[in-house]
Amino acid sequence: MSNILAFPLRATTGPASSIGGLTDAVRDGRHVQSNVFWLKENAELLGMLAACNLDMPAQVLAGYDEIYASLNDQMRLYPQYYRFWLSICLDLEDLGMSATYGEELCHWAAETGLAEAELSDLQRAEARRLQARRGAGPAVDGGALGARLRQFISRSNTFALPNKKAAYELTHIVFYLSDYGKIDPQLDTGALTSLEYAGVLAFLDQDMDLLAEVCTAQRYAGVTPSKVWTDAVATAHRGMHLYTEAGAPLNDGFHAYLVTGWAMQAEGQTGFRTPVPDGPLRIALDANQPSALRPISAWLGETTPPRRRGDWGAVRNDILDRLCDTGRAVLERAEHSSPVFEAFFERFARV
Repeated sequence: MSNILAFPLRATTGPASSIGGLTDAVRDGRHVQSNVFWLKENAELLGMLAACNLDMPAQVLAGYDEIYASLNDQMRLYPQYYRFWLSICLDLEDLGMSATYGEELCHWAAETGLAEAELSDLQRAEARRLQARRGAGPAVDGGALGARLRQFISRSNTFALPNKKAAYELTHIVFYLSDYGKIDPQLDTGALTSLEYAGVLAFLDQDMDLLAEVCTAQRYAGVTPSKVWTDAVATAHRGMHLYTEAGAPLNDGFHAYLVTGWAMQAEGQTGFRTPVPDGPLRIALDANQPSALRPISAWLGETTPPRRRGDWGAVRNDILDRLCDTGRAVLERAEHSSPVFEAFFERFARV
């Protein structure tokens, strides 16, 4: 997973409290530009900037000049990473890069059938969305692929059970169908319920990374997320600690910081206000909130019918008694966060 790129390294910029500071740190201060994780994080960051229509300072955009100029060669040399290359290229152009390589690269990817190497419908959907941004290939929801995507997201019972992989696939399918908020994805009732169930589970687990994606997906679907959820996401974002430490692990809170800030921007708030320090950036999460999902799941495993029931009102007190004070508060907030909570629990209980 390393030694795939050949970009010249740059020095990091000084401290900043702006999007420019975060962009500089991600481009130059986390992974060396010979690492596939550099591709992933820069694609995620630039995609968020483009989706939120955030201003990209000219000097920050200029920091990608050499990278952008090399994309044509890099994509042909390493086509297995074509989705990263296309994402970075198209988002840089949408953010103001003056050249226009994207149309050529999208058509080249379509003509050479790069998406045919994908086994995942989700990855094929991402490829379609990228190529369609420059008029190469069908829309995301066209044909049999589109039908399978919509069938998956409309099966709401899937998302009433803890399954983070499925939940992230749900949010990303909505992102692709909506072209990151540019068009109405026209979700049916089942898909909208799926997002509600996924949000309830994420809140119970205090998984702000996933909850932020659910809130943003709901906005892109024309739904206003629960204020309980958006407040929790904003609090989590503001509570993350940005610091520098050479050699510190990179499996940190980067993605959570990115998507919680993105959710705030989508809501009309201002995220990413924390000053970005100079040096190898790391992001620490505030892990003070215990999950209420784990003890509830333990209750399910230890309790048999008829005591285990799908009627929330009948088992509520029994479950609350198992929780610590903080966990009880999380559950009570979750209970009032969604109008479908009781329907969610009936499916979650699996009776």
